[in-house]
Amino acid sequence: MSTVFVIGASRGIGLELVRQYLDAGHRVIATARDEAGLARLRDMGAQAITLDVADPASVSGLSWVLDGEKLDLALYVAGVFTADDAKSPPTQQAFDAMMHTNLLGAMQALPQVAPWVEEAGGQFAFLSSDMGHISDTRSSRAWLYKVSKAALNMAVVAAQPDYPRAQFLLLHPGWVQTDMGDPHAPLTVQESVSAMRQTLAAHKSAKASHGCEDVPFLRWDGTPFAGW
Repeated sequence: MSTVFVIGASRGIGLELVRQYLDAGHRVIATARDEAGLARLRDMGAQAITLDVADPASVSGLSWVLDGEKLDLALYVAGVFTADDAKSPPTQQAFDAMMHTNLLGAMQALPQVAPWVEEAGGQFAFLSSDMGHISDTRSSRAWLYKVSKAALNMAVVAAQPDYPRAQFLLLHPGWVQTDMGDPHAPLTVQESVSAMRQTLAAHKSAKASHGCEDVPFLRWDGTPFAGW
């Protein structure tokens, strides 16, 4: 039985990751910000931890909470989205809200979680987005979100050499029918998560055979992005 740790699991993709990994027989530790989210996780059978990735004080004790764990898989799922564009400057409040959740939270969690991933020789996956893929950018829609995901990609790639016994990955979950996505999106949450689980499993095997000098940036179905 593997241990899976999901950061940002109160709803959407994070909650479905918890559901599917529990159904597959894994032990799951998962985080949520409020009591309602924590109750949902406990009712499903997960070990629930209170964590608000946008609050540095909340994240600061994460390594202590995880002390002694061996994490076969950790996933940073927490994120927020806005559809602003470059026709007007972002407010400081909007900038801080986006960057604290999508970037700073990940950068604070990474050095606290990665050592426990290394203990298991496991994987640490971060939900990125095709919107953070610079060479495919065609418009400024979701300007702040795009910047936050491009920066997240850099943070993860830059950190990988410090944790050679863990495999870092960046995953684009696709356009999914969630609160952040759209009810008319082509992928259901179940389809996206199922595909990402298969992709993670396939790349775990690939790491064992070929090593992991680079950080894969992959779509939900395992197809890689060309360049960055």
